[in-house]
Amino acid sequence: MASVRGVVDQVYLEVRAMAVGFEFKPSERINEIHLSREVGTSRTPLREALNRLVAEGFLTYRTGQGFFCRSLDPASILNLYEARQAVECEGIRLASRRATETDITGIRAFLLEIEPIYQGDAEVWTLVDLDEEFHMRVIRLSANAELERLLSNLNARSRYVRCIDMETRRSITPADHMRIVEALELRDADTAASRMREHISRRQEEALEAAQRAFSRLYVGDSFARRSPSGSVHA
Repeated sequence: MASVRGVVDQVYLEVRAMAVGFEFKPSERINEIHLSREVGTSRTPLREALNRLVAEGFLTYRTGQGFFCRSLDPASILNLYEARQAVECEGIRLASRRATETDITGIRAFLLEIEPIYQGDAEVWTLVDLDEEFHMRVIRLSANAELERLLSNLNARSRYVRCIDMETRRSITPADHMRIVEALELRDADTAASRMREHISRRQEEALEAAQRAFSRLYVGDSFARRSPSGSVHA
């Protein structure tokens, strides 16, 4: 049983990485026979992995038709960012009450440590990794595992578009992040949530523009993504 579960988990991670990086075209029907050959497994563990990805929002399922890649339209991107805003604003409110001084000091130190990377010529995926790491560190201070799980999922589902967006904004700095931390240090939940909301709203507008570029890029054969051995997607 353990070995079977291990196979399913491995297939899940591999197909999830493909879905995150849109190696399947948006709204494209997934050919299970071809995919099972590509990942080197039978259709039974593949089907279980695909069902998990449907539950997580990476794929969709249509009765009588099969599995499909998620769409990449402005409405879908807007939904992700609205959900992210709700999760992160509530998360930072909780963090303002629950985080220790050491926790908050650690986030400030993290931002100061990575600031030179933003000024250099780091790869796009590195900048996206750092941005996601900051937001995950903040949400962990909420001491709410469900909010953390939700944000992790939202990050993965919006990662491709964020990489496209980051590619055009090479001058980005962590200044917005530091303003959020400053409000957190004061335990000012309202200001911290307001700054987080403003930060995400700006990124939302940029992401909606990036979604159009991302869609075009996928259909000229440039997936802009490569998978790491861990199964995550790097641009």
